[in-house]
Amino acid sequence: MRKKIVAGNWKMNLDIEQGKTLVNEILAGMPQLGDNHKVIICPPFVHLQQTAQLTVPANRVYTGAQNCYTEASGAYTGEISAAMIKSTGALFVILGHSERREYFNENNEMLAKKVNTALANNLQVIFCCGEPLEVRDAGTQNSYVEQQIIEGIFHLDAEQLSHVTIAYEPIWAIGTGRTASSQQAQDMHAHIRSVVAGKYGNDVANSTSILYGGSCKPSNAAELFACPDVDGGLIGGASLSADDFHGIINAMVGQ
Repeated sequence: MRKKIVAGNWKMNLDIEQGKTLVNEILAGMPQLGDNHKVIICPPFVHLQQTAQLTVPANRVYTGAQNCYTEASGAYTGEISAAMIKSTGALFVILGHSERREYFNENNEMLAKKVNTALANNLQVIFCCGEPLEVRDAGTQNSYVEQQIIEGIFHLDAEQLSHVTIAYEPIWAIGTGRTASSQQAQDMHAHIRSVVAGKYGNDVANSTSILYGGSCKPSNAAELFACPDVDGGLIGGASLSADDFHGIINAMVGQ
């Protein structure tokens, strides 16, 4: 049975004390999680050790980073290595987020290297993919996302892929005034799963968790998570509110 996952991406928000307060509020209201559930909190780098220490005693709640660098160490001022992340107690890392691709020009070749260094340091990867508005309007979203996946993670063998969760971000539906329907989410998730099946077989595809990362909120989480190929969410703004985050987690647990 593939895992149901809700991951919160704080992005560049909250100072140390605010982060500590939010984590404690999240943990205080956490519902009972089953064996197939995971909740992952992904704060900025400065929060990682504190957040990891707070989440260690919690059952099935983990800490993740929002990025890592391609190299193990060296003269790369301002960068953070996968080994550094692992040393904080964090177990996950988000790679290929649409904001990293757009603002920092991360391409599929670079992301493949980041995936390799993360896995080499025993981090679990949340690999993001998704199409911008012009691609969606052109109707070429399936091939666009397929290429991101092929070039970013298909160099892995099946055992390595078991440590990767895929997150689909419909970039065109984030901050544009347009909304992705649950059917559009399901259609892309099903396509992604079929692409994985074509490379690795149905057993691997059916055990790979695929998360939805397009403005998931307590009001639409249950409908999205009811889709057969949507295994949870990569949550942005709603993860900065304990109440909203709990609402989304409860929607996952209720499936």
